[in-house]
Amino acid sequence: MVNSNARIAGIVLAFWGVTDLWNQTECHGSEPSVPTRRVLVIGIDGVRPDALQNANTPAIDHLIAAGAFTKNTKILGNRYRENETISGPGWSSFLTGVWADKHGVHDNTFRGRNYDAYPHFFVYLKRKFPNACTGSFVDWEPIDTYIVRAADVRKVRPASSKDSLEQKDKMLAGEAVQFLTQQNPHAVFVYFGQVDEVGHRDGFHPSVPSYLQAIQTVDVHIASLIGAIQSRPDHVQENWLIIISTDHGGRGRKHRGGHDVPEIVTTFLVVSGKDSMKGEIEEPSYIVDVPVIALTHLGVPIEGAWQLDGKAVGVRQEFRNNQ
Repeated sequence: MVNSNARIAGIVLAFWGVTDLWNQTECHGSEPSVPTRRVLVIGIDGVRPDALQNANTPAIDHLIAAGAFTKNTKILGNRYRENETISGPGWSSFLTGVWADKHGVHDNTFRGRNYDAYPHFFVYLKRKFPNACTGSFVDWEPIDTYIVRAADVRKVRPASSKDSLEQKDKMLAGEAVQFLTQQNPHAVFVYFGQVDEVGHRDGFHPSVPSYLQAIQTVDVHIASLIGAIQSRPDHVQENWLIIISTDHGGRGRKHRGGHDVPEIVTTFLVVSGKDSMKGEIEEPSYIVDVPVIALTHLGVPIEGAWQLDGKAVGVRQEFRNNQ
C-alpha cells in the first residue's frame, strides 16, 4: 500500500511538473549535530502590505491568524540608510541580518560585498549544527550567485531562461515541495519573484488587478509548501516556524530612490508556528530581523562578535536567546 504522505507529494509534484530532482544532490541531516526545530523562510519580492491585505491569500491569512504579524516592517534602519531601495541590498540585509554598511551591498552590482564577514544565516546554523540540512530555492539569480552560503541544496532559475518569473516561481515551488517531502530539511529559503516583475510592468498598488493576482498566485505556492510540511510524518514534533517578508514595496512602477517613501520602505512580516507570538507585532521590526528570528528558533545562540543588527521579534520571549 502506498504511503499517504508519498501519494500527496506525488500529486503535488506532478502538478508542478517536477521529477528526479535529487539524482545528483541529496541532503539527509542526521543526529546528533542537528537542531531540534525547523524553519521555512519565504521571501516574496516587491510586496506592499496594503496590497497583501487586499489580495485573496488564504494560505498567508491562515499563517497570520495562527502567528504574529506586522504591516510596519522597515527595509532601512536608523543607523544606516545610504544603500539604494532595491533588491541587491534588500535581500542582502534580509539574509545576513545586517545593514549595508556591514554587508557592503548598496545596489544591484554587488560591488563591495562583504559576505565573508557577514554571511548568509545558513553559515551560522552550520557552525552550531554541522549536520543540519539546508536548501535554497530562488529565481533572482544574484541571490544564488552572491549571497547564498552553506546550503546543501541550491536550486536557481537563471536569468538566461526565457520563462517568465511566474513560470519560474511555479517550478521552484515544485522543487521546494519535493525537498520538503523527500528529504530531511532543517532550514529552507524559498524566493518568489513574480510580484516584483508585475509591479514594474503594471504598477505597485492595491488597485492594480495583475499585481494582486501575482500575490494570489504566490499564495497558492505557499499553500503547497505548507502542505508539504504537514505531509511529513513527524511534522508536529519537528516544530516548524514559517517566516515571510519581502525586500521592499513600491510606488508607481518603481522602488528606487524610495528612502522617504512609505510605500517603498514599509513592508510586512509574518512569523507563524507553535513557538511564535500570537497577534500583532507591536515592537519595531526590520528586514534584518529575519535571520535572527530563524536562528533563535533553531536554537543557535546569537554571538556579539557577529554584529548582527536584527533581533528576534515575533517569537515567544522564552525562546529568545541573548540579543
